[in-house]
Amino acid sequence: MNRPFFSLTRRGFGKAALGALGAAALPRAAFATMPADTPLHGLSVYGELKYGPDFPAFDYASPDAPAGGRFAFSVPNWAFNQSPLTFDTLNTFVLKGNAPPRLEMLYDSLVVSALDEPDAVYCALAQSVSIAADRNSYLFALRPQARFSTGAPVTAEDVAFTYATFKEKGHPVLQIALQELTRATAEPDGRVRLVFSGRQTHQDALGAMGMPILPKAFFEGRAFEDTGMTEIPGSGPYRIGRQAPGRFIEYEKRDDYWARDLGFARGLDHFKTLRIDFYRDRQAGFEAFKKGDTLFRQEFTAKTWATEYGFPAVAAGKVVKREFAGDLRPTFQCWALNQRRPRFADIRVRQAVNLCFDFQWTNANLFFGLYKHSDSPFETSEFKAEGAPSPAELAILEPLRGQIPDAAFGPAWTQGVSDGSGRDRRRLQEASKLLAAAGWERRGNQLVNQAGEVFTLEYLIDDPGFERVYGSFVQTLRLLGVDARFRLVDAAQYQDRQDRFDFDLIGQAIGLGATPSQDSLVGLFGSSTRDRQGSNNLVGMADPAVDRLIETVNRAPDRAGLTIAMKALDRVLRARLDWIPNIHSGVHRAAYWDRFGFKEPKPDFGWPVESLWWFDPAKAQTAG
Repeated sequence: MNRPFFSLTRRGFGKAALGALGAAALPRAAFATMPADTPLHGLSVYGELKYGPDFPAFDYASPDAPAGGRFAFSVPNWAFNQSPLTFDTLNTFVLKGNAPPRLEMLYDSLVVSALDEPDAVYCALAQSVSIAADRNSYLFALRPQARFSTGAPVTAEDVAFTYATFKEKGHPVLQIALQELTRATAEPDGRVRLVFSGRQTHQDALGAMGMPILPKAFFEGRAFEDTGMTEIPGSGPYRIGRQAPGRFIEYEKRDDYWARDLGFARGLDHFKTLRIDFYRDRQAGFEAFKKGDTLFRQEFTAKTWATEYGFPAVAAGKVVKREFAGDLRPTFQCWALNQRRPRFADIRVRQAVNLCFDFQWTNANLFFGLYKHSDSPFETSEFKAEGAPSPAELAILEPLRGQIPDAAFGPAWTQGVSDGSGRDRRRLQEASKLLAAAGWERRGNQLVNQAGEVFTLEYLIDDPGFERVYGSFVQTLRLLGVDARFRLVDAAQYQDRQDRFDFDLIGQAIGLGATPSQDSLVGLFGSSTRDRQGSNNLVGMADPAVDRLIETVNRAPDRAGLTIAMKALDRVLRARLDWIPNIHSGVHRAAYWDRFGFKEPKPDFGWPVESLWWFDPAKAQTAG
């Protein structure tokens, strides 16, 4: 069992379609050189904008595709308080509760990013954006035709209310993203202004512009945190249809969607109905796919992919099983050892735990050779460091000598290779020495410290399939004297314990943006998020040198400088081993009932199938 532990894709609020019409035709310049106090149709951090102000649709969109049909799918990623296993609230903007995935389909934002550009955004709810000369203030003219599903217009007051509420009461990930926003104001002329502190980066500003916009009127007489199972209206292409908490939810395409003919929305979101069924057991979900109750699934269980797709519908050609190209973004799947618990704060302990995972044996015997052993938090991207540091990387690292591990100045850390036996004595001996050096002594069958405390390690999981895949890892820990065991909890408990950092070891998988923003890096690695419940800093990192490296990333003047700074950060993160890299594949493994059309190749920076694909009646008739 090796599905993503958690996946957060940062492209606006997860929107698949982006762009706009209506702003003045201007040179397609990078952000730093874009003219001040001039209406623009889009912004780019480093590169030129691919699309001009009057583009009819994104290149990956399909304007001629038929609309309608039903798409029942298993979700491969989710965000904020969302859960793929159950739901008990329809508010995904708070820490409380479990929301269903894809609530983001209900909401539009001021700007949205394109799936075929790494660092550009285009106006959506906004018709244009003007940048102040100091780059700290942004003035948005809203589209007069923009409407919520209630029929009410989207106003500057709605935008200002949304930003103020998210900053004060929103999910911690939203609060972190808005930490440098000082105010959002509705101007007398109907425009809205976002003002930043001056400490923000271009990436931070563009990321903040992508927040979903909510109607202020809906919350009159309602507490933002306690909307429960009441739908919060949005201005996006979908609204909630039928649903049964914990069982299923359907999203229905709005016939009155205001932006259907605008460039950022045209040729996307073709399905009339999106349906997500919730299965607490992975096998039950797979059986639903075999029967045709679920029509699309990305497969994250190697055994299933390798051995269980021989059912009749596959043999008859009614179900297609294939690999699609991966995204050109950092893939981050790691284990988090909670350093808020002192026994995990010593790097030697983390190194020893890493040695107990025999990837070569696991890949051969349980993963069917489908995976690669990860070295870096930034796998599959240009930000992964290789070999010895370049002179440019050393120029960033040298001022931190003595504050970062010496290993960061040598060849980038990589995973060792075991003998593939599942009990590599050399690795076990090395792990034992590291634990002893960290103050853990073997007494009988247990490891204890000088205070007589037993070394315990609880691996928190929400699916019993992890016990099969990582059982050997836990047994190896026990061979060393660690009192290691799994703790299986339900979805609600899992989310709650993750949010409160109430765990020893937990798995995490995150898809970072192609141009990582300060809020995403700080959320994972920054000192300021160590004690912020609900943040992604699961390991409890708080290191001033890492904070300085993140600042260097944020100050990069161009994409080449960004890549160099990210590689320097990568070297330090790998040398510290706060997050223990796990596995990655670099491709999307998907199976689907052959009743859909789609354009190839897929875009490079995201693959929201529910927005890109469409129902093909001819194929459906053949597939049955």
